[in-house]
Amino acid sequence: MINRRTFLAGATTVLALAVTGCATSTATTPFASTSPTAGLATPTIGLTYIPNVQFSPFYVAETDGMFTAAGVKPTLRHHGASEGLFTALAAGEEQFVIAGGDELLQARSSDLQLVAVSAYYRSYPVVIIVPADSGITTLAGLKGHTIGVPGQYGESWFGLQVALQNAGLAAADVTIQEIGYTQQAALTTKKVDAIVGFSNNDAVQFTQAGFATRSLPIADGDVPLVGICLITTAAYAKDNPSTVKAVAAGMLAGITSVVADPNRALTVSANYVPGLSVAAAQSAAKATLTATLPLWTGSDGTMNGRLDGALWTSMADFMAAKGLTAAKVDPTPAFSNAYLG
Repeated sequence: MINRRTFLAGATTVLALAVTGCATSTATTPFASTSPTAGLATPTIGLTYIPNVQFSPFYVAETDGMFTAAGVKPTLRHHGASEGLFTALAAGEEQFVIAGGDELLQARSSDLQLVAVSAYYRSYPVVIIVPADSGITTLAGLKGHTIGVPGQYGESWFGLQVALQNAGLAAADVTIQEIGYTQQAALTTKKVDAIVGFSNNDAVQFTQAGFATRSLPIADGDVPLVGICLITTAAYAKDNPSTVKAVAAGMLAGITSVVADPNRALTVSANYVPGLSVAAAQSAAKATLTATLPLWTGSDGTMNGRLDGALWTSMADFMAAKGLTAAKVDPTPAFSNAYLG
């Protein structure tokens, strides 16, 4: 199973500049509750890699008692830097993880029986980023240019396939360069002409660094990929439906609270994200949160976890056609709305 840092790829850059030497790769956040409340289930939720304001709905839900009000007392756990995305979930060390629906579908093609039980993001955050003075103004304009991508895995790689298809381009029409998590350096030094990044992460980092960029959407309309979801195993969902419902309810309550009061979310996140009390880190976190708010809100303005069956079907077709799964994966058992209120 591959290791990846999508969702937070490179998010350490701004924080590291503000808080030198701040360690954030510990497996478990020191602020997670360790004293279970009598009678409540105590599952572990994997938030992947470093503590970040993008996880503020979970921090708020824990701090303000939204999880306990829903009937569950989870532990929030951040993965180690070299840990596989679904390793702890498959081993039973976590009962939930936040990850892309597309990553889940790819894992199911390798016989990991995972299921998405709620949406976390309502839209897909991957974009193509170019310097503001670049002559590349459309996806088709990428032809003949070098595109930087962390690697041939994860949501940035999947998003690039969408962008190329919508541009009418084949991989041979561009030069794809694996640059790891050096997007900012690679673009500012002209090592590449464009990068694949995230609207609420890489684009924000460039702005914070004072480097003007433009973001090109990877599709004119709907992206045939499912973004970040709340994921568990099919076996756990079957055996613990009330716990799954409670975790989803608490998470969604946290999202609603963060969207309604972002400043409160920043205050709470300071208790979870090391160094967030430093002014520069606060500025970066506020910009990241501001860019993330639209991802939690549907086009109709609602904040709910419902998963779109038609989109899952489109994703299964797309991923199979692009060789991202060995064969078409049946999307029907890969997601469920049965655990939503």
